[in-house]
Amino acid sequence: MTTLTATPSHTIADIKAIILREARRVTSYDVASLAGVSQSAVSRCFKPGASVSKATYARVMQAAQDLDYTPNAAARSLITRRSNLVAVIVPSAISQHYSDVLAELSRQFSLRGMHIILFNLQSESEIDLTLAEVWLHQVDGAVVAARLTAEQVAEFERRRVPIVLFNRSVAGCDVNSVVCDQEEAARAMVTRLAAAGHKRFAMIDGPAQSPIAQQRKRGMAGRLAELGLAAPMAVAGGLDYNGGARGLREILDRFGGIPDVVVCGNDLTAIGCLDTARHDFRIDVPGHMSVTGFDGIAASGWISYNLTTMSQPLLSMAQTAAEMLFGLVAGTGGARQQRSYSATFVDGATARLGPA
Repeated sequence: MTTLTATPSHTIADIKAIILREARRVTSYDVASLAGVSQSAVSRCFKPGASVSKATYARVMQAAQDLDYTPNAAARSLITRRSNLVAVIVPSAISQHYSDVLAELSRQFSLRGMHIILFNLQSESEIDLTLAEVWLHQVDGAVVAARLTAEQVAEFERRRVPIVLFNRSVAGCDVNSVVCDQEEAARAMVTRLAAAGHKRFAMIDGPAQSPIAQQRKRGMAGRLAELGLAAPMAVAGGLDYNGGARGLREILDRFGGIPDVVVCGNDLTAIGCLDTARHDFRIDVPGHMSVTGFDGIAASGWISYNLTTMSQPLLSMAQTAAEMLFGLVAGTGGARQQRSYSATFVDGATARLGPA
């Protein structure tokens, strides 16, 4: 391979002729030769946050454009000992309404010169198999929106792979996390519903293995008990549209009538419940039965639904998770943090509500 010196004596034609003769790709040394700078200066220009003068940056970028140069991420990772890859682990049941979260995480990490690899769990019980794949990719860190055991957290620590839990926690473990207070949100919803005179509560629950679903269920049951009202009649749901439709049919079959309100595990479930109530059973919502959701996804605000729900500040949470993990990867994270956010009540048109 011909070695080019960091002088501007080589023209674009000279360098392209050498590359063609040697049948190879454009390298950072080629860019350095055309720009008249050192190879290390070229590397700094393509490293986010690195110190480089505006003049040098402009010359390098122009040379890179003229030569159609793309940095070799694999080669750079050998030098920095970092892959610049972040694992994002999300159960399939919530990945659909986490699409905005995934997009924001991808944007935030891209701004920092990193890229995400998405690991989609069909069930949270598959986490061990997924982690085995995560280790193969030599990721620099992970954002985990799935249930972990203390042993699995310890394995991240043993491998020196920093993690940030997203809307999850691990009992007995001090782990960096960004969460929305699910129990508080459920309690706030019940308070508004009870203030409007609702007494007979039903619930289309999320999966038993979903920590978020169980936190919401606990918050709801606890607040009802404080108000002297009966525990909700709960049926299983899958946190999806069809689960909402099936759940309502089961409630009506078991309840022996129409409940005052059906609290759903998330917005997709609530939309399925709402469509089934209105179109299959001709139930007046909210006149004869209220329906509420959780999460505040975009579809919940569509005119046909205008769902009463609790909205999580997911984009803010995603930004915080990315900042937190990047700090850990860069070694500037400091003490472990647990950041908690509150959900916002969305006063839609599917529930009768009392005063705030």
